[in-house]
Amino acid sequence: MTKFGMTLSSEEQDPRTLVRLGTEAEEAGFDFVSISDHYHPWIEAQGHSPFVWSTLGGIAQATSSIEVGTGVTCPTTRIHPAILAQATATTAQLLEGRFIWGVGSGETLNEHILGDRWPPPDIRLGMLSEAIDVVRELWTGEEVTHRGKYYTVEDARIFDTPPEPIPIVVAAAGADAASLAAEKGDGLWMSSPSEEPVKEFKESGGEGPIYAQIHICWADRKEEAVDTAHRVWPTTGVPGALNSELPTPDLFEQASSVVTPEMIEDKVPCGPDPEPVIAAIEEAIGMGCDHVYLHQIGPDQDGFIGFWENEVVPNLKS
Repeated sequence: MTKFGMTLSSEEQDPRTLVRLGTEAEEAGFDFVSISDHYHPWIEAQGHSPFVWSTLGGIAQATSSIEVGTGVTCPTTRIHPAILAQATATTAQLLEGRFIWGVGSGETLNEHILGDRWPPPDIRLGMLSEAIDVVRELWTGEEVTHRGKYYTVEDARIFDTPPEPIPIVVAAAGADAASLAAEKGDGLWMSSPSEEPVKEFKESGGEGPIYAQIHICWADRKEEAVDTAHRVWPTTGVPGALNSELPTPDLFEQASSVVTPEMIEDKVPCGPDPEPVIAAIEEAIGMGCDHVYLHQIGPDQDGFIGFWENEVVPNLKS
């Protein structure tokens, strides 16, 4: 059975609003929320980027049943995996079995801020693989000393361990990361639906849920929705590796300056009509995605929640 979620966009919302939206998503019947773990927004117009681990504490106390996942954390550079092992263990205690840890190899936008070299993709995946091993070992509550290729841990022990195993869902946009998700993860995470990672994940023996995000922009008028999506989230039109290589919001604004409203309209369901949204959901499910979550672009999150409850849910086929 497909589970449905809502994106809590840290790039677009302050921490108090994110906590409130978590409660509203629970009340609206969403199965889970995904919250981004960034240091910067993609562009200045988005305007926010609170510390996710503090925000998760607030969501944990404000909600009681909805599952909560990071979509996604890069556990390799900005924060050492030993620290993230403690952060995730504490979060899992607060959420009492409702926490899912989405992880990925990251973007230079967030991970270069301490002056570390941003490595090529194969090294990033190697770092991610070792980081997962370090975190899982620390979650046992045993004292850990680890001297690996990328990380050193000495005499570290987590005393408040996860009350139950935390699912680690590994993000992938290509075959190599999907293969790692199958080897080390408890599922596959995608920022947008894509057949290649799903195929590679399954052929590599991957098991567990497959998450996929769908960007939409609901508004009463289609023109308003297109304008909002183009102003707030033009990066959907930024191609390929640029998304993981550009280091600042200013450079993302330059890269997205060539993205037109027509390009956004072609990629993002915009406006009050539920049919394009339902079609995008059904397409993702047809690819094998069983956890589909929607990112409402722009400030009208309450309008989107009403649209979801009244226009989308009653017409879903799956």
